[in-house]
Amino acid sequence: MREAAEADEPAPDPPANLWVRIRTDPLHAPEHIALAASEQHAPAAERWADRRRQVFGTEPRALGQMARRRHVTLASVEGAATGVGGIVTLIPDLVGLAWIQSRMVFFIAAAYGYDPRDRMRPAELLVINGLYADVPSARAALDGVGTSVAEAYIGSKIQRDEALAKKLMVMVSKSAGKKFGRLIPGFAIAFNAISNRRDTNALAKRAITFYGG
Repeated sequence: MREAAEADEPAPDPPANLWVRIRTDPLHAPEHIALAASEQHAPAAERWADRRRQVFGTEPRALGQMARRRHVTLASVEGAATGVGGIVTLIPDLVGLAWIQSRMVFFIAAAYGYDPRDRMRPAELLVINGLYADVPSARAALDGVGTSVAEAYIGSKIQRDEALAKKLMVMVSKSAGKKFGRLIPGFAIAFNAISNRRDTNALAKRAITFYGG
């Protein structure tokens, strides 16, 4: 159905300029992702919520659960697809997962009647991710990152990738212990799919509590 298109289609790939920014400035990767997510996911979330309400009504819990279920599935599929390469695909998997999870939070916000285009939505995403204690602090951090040129990280490519992976693992609720299952080609296919599904489901529940009370 036309009305379900935005939620049922795979999340668009992260934009190329986002990859540049997070590799140049890995210590602020979550903030860069949140800002890019606001630009790309907010319009889709708004259209999806409007169309879903026309078909299913305005009950926010039902719409929120639709968004949760679809994005949990997308995260699982994404994890299986990037599990083939083990360590080679670790960062693409983490970025892809963060991108899908950020999309889900914007869709859940829209489901509960919040304007996904509001400038506070990306700040709320970082709070729901557990990266900041409160929305004003998160918004201040986003303003600092968004109005300045990305800071070049001094170090080798391996050091930059390690810093980036650590930041991304915190953002998507991965512990250091969980990382090692993602480094074994083949085994990581199932591991990523299950892990991504579990972590995305947990994030969805936090987002639903945040917006739905």
